[in-house]
Formats: sequence, C-alpha cells, structure tokens
Amino acid sequence: MDLKFILISIVSTGCIGIVLGVVIGFVARAFAVAVDERIEQVEELLPGANCGGCGFAGCAAFAKAVVAEEAAPAQCPVCSADDVKNIAEYLGIAAEQGEKTVAVVRCSGDIPNTVRTMYNGIRDCRSAVVVAGGAKGCEYGCLGFGSCANACPFGAIEVREGLAVIHPELCVGCGNCVSTCPKDLIIMVPASVDVHVYCNSPEKGAAKRKVCKTACIACRKCVKASGEEDHMLVEGFLVKTNYENPPEPDLVEASACPTTALRQASKHAANAYQGVSK
Repeated sequence: MDLKFILISIVSTGCIGIVLGVVIGFVARAFAVAVDERIEQVEELLPGANCGGCGFAGCAAFAKAVVAEEAAPAQCPVCSADDVKNIAEYLGIAAEQGEKTVAVVRCSGDIPNTVRTMYNGIRDCRSAVVVAGGAKGCEYGCLGFGSCANACPFGAIEVREGLAVIHPELCVGCGNCVSTCPKDLIIMVPASVDVHVYCNSPEKGAAKRKVCKTACIACRKCVKASGEEDHMLVEGFLVKTNYENPPEPDLVEASACPTTALRQASKHAANAYQGVSK
C-alpha cells in the first residue's frame, strides 16, 4: 500500500510539473518582449566605461538610445573616432564626431598662495563647504579635498597642494566632476583650447589679493595683448577666455599676467606653480 502511494505521488508530481512547464512556456512566449540584437552589439562596440557622460545611466541604456535613434554615437565622450565610425557603420548611419571637451577647474589657489584657516572635519568638499564654506579664505575657490578626483573614473584629476588639477590628456569629458564640485568651479571646454583664466572670484582685485596671490585682478593685460580679436572677455572684475574665439597659447607669455592666473592647461598640469612674489 505504501509503495502504491509513493508511486502515485511521484506520477502526480511529474504530471503537475509537466503542466506547469507548459503553462510557463506559453505565458513566456505570449508576453515575451522582443529584444533588438543591435542593442547588444552596439554595447559591445562601446568602451564600456559606464561613466554616464553621455547623459544616460550607463552603456546599456546609451546603446538602446543609439539604436532607437534617440542619441548619436558621438555623444559618448569616451568613444574614439574609430569607435564612433564602427558603430555608425554597423547601424548604417552617419558618423558625426562631436568636438572633444575637457574639464577645467577655474582656480589656481593652492596652499602656498592662499590664506586658509584651520579645518577639522570630513575631508570631502561637499561636507567642508557646509562648515563655514571650508578652510579657504576665498569663498569662490577650490577646497582641495578631492571630491572631484574621487568622482573621476579615469584618474584625470590630481589634488596638488590643496588644489584640484586636471590633466587634459587623461580627461575624456565625461563631466562627472562638474556635478560633484559644490563650488561650481569646474566647466567643460573645447579640448583644443589651452589658455584659461584659473580664477572664478567676482570680487574686486584688492579683495582677492588679500586671500589669494594667484587670483585674476582684472588688470586686462591679457585683453590688451590679444588686441581687438575678443579672445578674452571681461565680466566685472573677472576676465574669462572666450571659448567661441579662443586665444593662441602664446598669449600667456605675451600678456605677462602679474598673478599667473592666466595659464596654459598643459603646463598647469605639468608644473607646480609657485605663484608670484608681489
């Protein structure tokens, strides 16, 4: 009797399993969502950085948008020209390569050249800015605790003497650092431009000099040296590079900026500026 009961149980369980398998298979087939094979292929052609610089959650989401023609391959800041070309050829679309951009930290105030107060707290820019704006005398300057460096997935940002310095040759333009900086110091600019004003303070020159030796004092020497080409723009007590009509690298030497706020990005990243003696 016991053996018969066991056999019946086994057969019943098997039959139930078969029925459930058929039902699950039917439901899966009925409600299956068609997957475009091109999405997976485009994702494989992408660098796979998942940095979010394209504006999407990751490479998978970006690949889906590209296939759906909601985004262009060139929107990926990490893609090389060959990557863009390969994706475009696979999808049969035009390979439009956008202008490469890099990040610039608009500050040159490192520890030797700035007035600072004691700070005893979390070594994070977002946390430090809550505590009286951080330890830096200039409220518009880089705090130097490296939140942007930690956010950069490509190791393009170095914190040197309490100042975030971006290496343009390593920056891919993902923009993660821009949203991380609590002082809104970081901007994305054309990679072809090498001359920048490393200052963001709108204060008058005298006020800036009290807290930072390398601040832009709006003396306009760079404006005069550039002639009438409008390479440099004056906004109140701050001069900025005109990125729509940028100056040539030789402007830095020609203008002889008295505070060294005007610098070449390539040299700024390579050299440790010691400021000025004035």
